[in-house]
Amino acid sequence: MKIINKKARFDYELLSRIQTGIILSGAEVKSVKLGHISLSESYVRFLEDGLYLINANISAYKFSDNTDYDPIRSRKLLLHKKEMLALQKKMETKNLTMVPTAIYTQKNLIKLEIALARGKKELEKKEQIKRRDLDREKQRLLKNY
Repeated sequence: MKIINKKARFDYELLSRIQTGIILSGAEVKSVKLGHISLSESYVRFLEDGLYLINANISAYKFSDNTDYDPIRSRKLLLHKKEMLALQKKMETKNLTMVPTAIYTQKNLIKLEIALARGKKELEKKEQIKRRDLDREKQRLLKNY
């Protein structure tokens, strides 16, 4: 099971990727393994005691007690202190942001892939769409001949 954040690739220029662990409750783990998660509006931020995934929507697991469940709560990410300090330093010096790009299972553990990214301007996004359309048209023409 792998869920990819396609919006991150469109909105940001992804520079380097890092694999992290994530702290979830039992019902959230089951829900993520079923694929009931949305990373489209989420981001990663340093808070007072570590790195957190903010605004990721994990739907409630239908067979659990869902009273007082907040689907978009902040979830702590698991990373070594040295790695966190290196990321923080890169973010501050190069004016970058961190975006979740994918969530997947690896040996029955749930892993989150985050990327250091630089935001794209509107013009760059339009050029990317134009280039993709031209490539599609070119492939279509080559296929006919």
